[in-house]
Amino acid sequence: MFYYSLSLQLPSLIRQSQSVYCGFDPTSDSLHLGNLLPMILLLHLQKEGLTPIVVVGDATAKVGDPSGRLTERSTMEQDIIENNSKGLEKNIRTVFDNYKRYFHYGNFLPNLQLVRNSYWYLDQTLDSFVGTVERHFRLSKMLNRESVRQRLNSPGGMSVTEFSYQIFQAYDWLRLYEMYTCCVQIGGQDQMGNIESGHDLIKRTHGENCYGFMTPIITTVTGEKFGKSVGNAIWLSPTKTSPQDLYNFLLQRSDTEAVQLVQLFTFLNDEELRKLLCAHRDCPKKKLCQRKLASDVTTLVHGEEGLSLALTSGK
Repeated sequence: MFYYSLSLQLPSLIRQSQSVYCGFDPTSDSLHLGNLLPMILLLHLQKEGLTPIVVVGDATAKVGDPSGRLTERSTMEQDIIENNSKGLEKNIRTVFDNYKRYFHYGNFLPNLQLVRNSYWYLDQTLDSFVGTVERHFRLSKMLNRESVRQRLNSPGGMSVTEFSYQIFQAYDWLRLYEMYTCCVQIGGQDQMGNIESGHDLIKRTHGENCYGFMTPIITTVTGEKFGKSVGNAIWLSPTKTSPQDLYNFLLQRSDTEAVQLVQLFTFLNDEELRKLLCAHRDCPKKKLCQRKLASDVTTLVHGEEGLSLALTSGK
């Protein structure tokens, strides 16, 4: 549903930008349900003709994103980062392949570009990075980021490493702008500060206005975030969360949750969505929103074979 609010801006946006991106750091060997939402918006924009780019942050994983955290992330060894990166890349390719196979009915989709951000650090020297990138950042803005202020006020404080994370994410966007004319970045609402840093860097270096699209943070009815940091993650990898468990988790959402989530996680058009919501309201006992949500998300993540397995196992 959030996608359709952009419809009036899309024609001019597509003329300006040739691609759109979102990124994930490989802090685990699988993405989780909360990560799926930025990819769904990416799929909507792919349908409109923009090349989708997903960045796996194997370089920034060594730095650690402080957004949404009260404590510093543990240092990760390179072999773990490599293994996790492969897991995320498998999740991403599966979702894009399933979308094309089961949900897209047009003739053309721009190809997915899946990149690791270590690529643009291979020939980058420290003095060059400081002189050409870091000189564009202002401490006053960096210190005013919500993620920074929260950590500075916490008992453990904030390391210089984490403080610099926003510079590295901004540099990711700068390189994608230069390589792919990428003027759009997608991220969760907790990424607003990092995305703003990238916008400012591109504006300073190229004089170009770029745009950030924020997706809502998915929470439980009690306000807890669906994320691995709080220990209740629903994973996209079938070895960590089975298709049956994913399906049942979504099927068990309350009416309030299901009505919200079906508008975010499915590819229904306005008329289809209106009919579904009306039918659900008329007879909530049928759980029409829950069933549509569970069916479509399971298919997107695991394909029709995964959905069939989930339905068969539930009998």
